[in-house]
Amino acid sequence: MSVRASIDSLPWESDFFQRSTAKLNFTGENLETVLAYQLNQFEIVQAKVAASETVLIDELVGMGFSFVEGEVDFALTIGTENAYLKTGLTAADSVVIAQVDDIPVLKQAAASVFSKSRFRAPWYSEGDSGRFYALWIEKSVLGTFDHTCLLVKDTSGAVLGFVSLRNLDADTARIGLLGKMPEAKGQGIGRKLMSAAFDWCVQHQKRQLNVATQISNVAALNLYSRSGAAIVSTAYWLYRGQHDSI
Repeated sequence: MSVRASIDSLPWESDFFQRSTAKLNFTGENLETVLAYQLNQFEIVQAKVAASETVLIDELVGMGFSFVEGEVDFALTIGTENAYLKTGLTAADSVVIAQVDDIPVLKQAAASVFSKSRFRAPWYSEGDSGRFYALWIEKSVLGTFDHTCLLVKDTSGAVLGFVSLRNLDADTARIGLLGKMPEAKGQGIGRKLMSAAFDWCVQHQKRQLNVATQISNVAALNLYSRSGAAIVSTAYWLYRGQHDSI
């Protein structure tokens, strides 16, 4: 069995996880017929496929790929009245831009909050997911991955949660990571973080805010829906390990 794709090596992920990694790309000009044996040079080969592409999914399964996680992408329109987010932040809350001194605490929080993701066994080792997202939040604070990281604090100055944001173009931004501090309980923190992100988009004259989450994260799915975001696409992640049966 085969698929039409290009095999794109992922050097950064290969180095970070210490596993030679590639991703199949199903769009572009350099597509070719890819056979299963051609993937054996990599320890992990990833594929992200639209949920509607059932024929392609079946072909990948036939080549030894396995389901890893589903993903839902949302889009929130900025500039329209949003009662849910307008009342998310209260006078007791403050929103500040994360600084370098915040990095150690944020890395520890991200490693805990994002310990479960598509970077999971048997393809990755325990702790790999946390390490990946800890580095992501650090790079977001430094502005070298996402472009900024907002913190929501309470009246005592304690951090309740964080949300990183990336400029995609003049009209669009994307949430990278959104999470509450592990010790923070209740208080509608997810709503506060979405409100902070929404306000940031208004201040920067954005028209749309995008955010993606995994299908298994029901709390996030509910949060984005309640915030007024619409689903724009759904996809599945599949992986093939070097020794997966075919």
